[in-house]
Amino acid sequence: MTDVTGTVPGGTLTPADGLTLTRMGYGAMQLAGPHVFGPPKDRDEAVAVLREAVERGITHIDTSDFYGPVVVNEIIKEALHPYPEGLHIVTKVGARRGDDGSWNLVRDPEDLKAQVRENLQHLGLDALDVVNLRFGTVDGPDEEPLAEQFGALAELRQQGLIRHLGLSSVSDVQLTEAQAIAPVVTVQNLYNLANRQDDALVERCAAEGIAFAPFFPLGGFTPLQSQTLTDVAARVGASPQQVALAWLLQRSETIVLIPGTSSRAHLRENIAAADLVLPPEEIAELDGIA
Repeated sequence: MTDVTGTVPGGTLTPADGLTLTRMGYGAMQLAGPHVFGPPKDRDEAVAVLREAVERGITHIDTSDFYGPVVVNEIIKEALHPYPEGLHIVTKVGARRGDDGSWNLVRDPEDLKAQVRENLQHLGLDALDVVNLRFGTVDGPDEEPLAEQFGALAELRQQGLIRHLGLSSVSDVQLTEAQAIAPVVTVQNLYNLANRQDDALVERCAAEGIAFAPFFPLGGFTPLQSQTLTDVAARVGASPQQVALAWLLQRSETIVLIPGTSSRAHLRENIAAADLVLPPEEIAELDGIA
């Protein structure tokens, strides 16, 4: 592979020099086995999904070495290495997996540096495009200081092992704290139609040109369920999932999406959502869900 060949709907965002992301990206988490643990049921399909995502023009793939663990990054390498020009892989550190599949927060600065090197190894890269420091939990941020941990990643950025830094599951205060240490190009927090607690942070990221990547854009382990969403989808001729993704793209010009799937058919449906333009009256109705 030498270049990204397609043109994905939804446009692009450039949060930093040398980092242009398609606003419709791809989240690789679901390429692992059940509960994001172990190998996939169909590795060939996992490889095919990644290749089709790139062929269709997606330049933004989200991953982590704790997906699997390691399994997902190894599949990405198998499918896409040598990586096409213009493709950006965004990874995250701050956790490790137990032998039982448990998610264990690991934020010791030296361990964070080791996690970065493991991502480099398993992806087959000399430098990572973006590394997000995962703080808080999947339920939301805490208010613990993160300067020591973010500073450790900033050191690796100065050494050239990381090009850009981001944050995941953080508060407004923590974003400010990190920005005093190094530029932040992306924030990845829980946000979707039914989870709007980060509305103010979404607005701040838009004002500052920071990419805001909602994780669980479709609800995650508890899929979005709303009669309003179902009704709007019927009126606009799309699936509820496509409407939920389209709402996010129209919510803010710096929102980038990373919906995950392990099937090519579902990937195509997600990409098509970026072509869906919701009328103002439908957006107003969807806004009432939260």
